[in-house]
Amino acid sequence: MSFDLDEAQADPDTAEAGAEGEVEASAEGDIIGDLAADTGPADEAVAPEERVTATVEEIYAVQQIYALRINRVELSPSVGFSVNDQFVSHPSVGLGLNYWWTNVLAIGVNFNWYQGLESESDLNFFARRSTRLAIPITEYQLGANLNFTYVPLYGKFGMFNEYIFQWDAYIVGGVGVMRTRPVPVIDPEVRNFDFDWRIAFNLGVGIRIFITRWLAIYGELRDYAYLEELEALEVAPGSSEVGAACPAGQRCDEATWTQDSPSLTNNVTAHIGLTIFIPFEFDYDLPR
Repeated sequence: MSFDLDEAQADPDTAEAGAEGEVEASAEGDIIGDLAADTGPADEAVAPEERVTATVEEIYAVQQIYALRINRVELSPSVGFSVNDQFVSHPSVGLGLNYWWTNVLAIGVNFNWYQGLESESDLNFFARRSTRLAIPITEYQLGANLNFTYVPLYGKFGMFNEYIFQWDAYIVGGVGVMRTRPVPVIDPEVRNFDFDWRIAFNLGVGIRIFITRWLAIYGELRDYAYLEELEALEVAPGSSEVGAACPAGQRCDEATWTQDSPSLTNNVTAHIGLTIFIPFEFDYDLPR
C-alpha cells in the first residue's frame, strides 16, 4: 500500500471525523438488515394449542338383554282375523296370559271370543243363488287353549337413524277346545244346530317389538286345527216335523243333518295386540 504526501500530512482529527462519519453512515444504511436480524429468541418453542375431543362412551362387547322375561307375567290383549276362509270371516277378540319361567320359555293360556263378530261373505250368497250350490260353513263361539312359547331369536334394529327397537321372534303351540256349530245353509227351514265342544290343536309364529321394557306390540299367525261336523249336502226325503215322533232317516231326523265323518278344519288367524309384562321393573342378577 502507498500514500501520497497529502494523505500523509492530513490532520489526525479530520481523519477521525471522517472515519466516524463513515461508521454512522454505514450504521444508518443497514437498518433493514438489523430489522431482519432482530427476530427474537430463535430457540423459544411455541406451545401447541389444546384440541377439544369428543367424549366416547364405553361400548360393551356383550350387551345385557333389554327386557328380561324370566319370572314375569305376560298379559296380551289382541284382535284376530281369519285369513284362509273366503266364505265366512271369523274375527275375534282375545286375551293371553303367560308365565315365563326362563327368559325363553313360557307356559300360558289364551282365550278367543268369536260369536257376534262373524259375517258371511257375499261370495257364498251369490254362489248359492246363481249355481244352486251351497258351501257348508261353520260358526265359532269361543276358543280356549293351553300353550307353550319358545323364543329362539331376538335382536334390535334402527329406524330413521334415531330410534333403536328391541325385538324377539317366538314359536307357540298347544292344545285346547273350540265351541262351534254348523250353519244351516242346505236346508235352513228344518235344520238347526247347537254349539258343541271340539278338541283343537294350535301352532303359530310371532314377532314382538318392545316400546319400553314392559310394553310391546306383537303380530302372530296361528293355525287352530280341529275336527268339525259339517252340514250334509243332501236332504233326506220325508217328514219335516222335528220331534220325538220323527221317523229315522227322514228329513226331520237330526242324524241326517250332518255328514257321515268329521272334516279336518284349519282356522288360520292373524293376531295383532299388545304385550304387557308384570312387574314393570326388574333387576339384573349380574353387573355389566
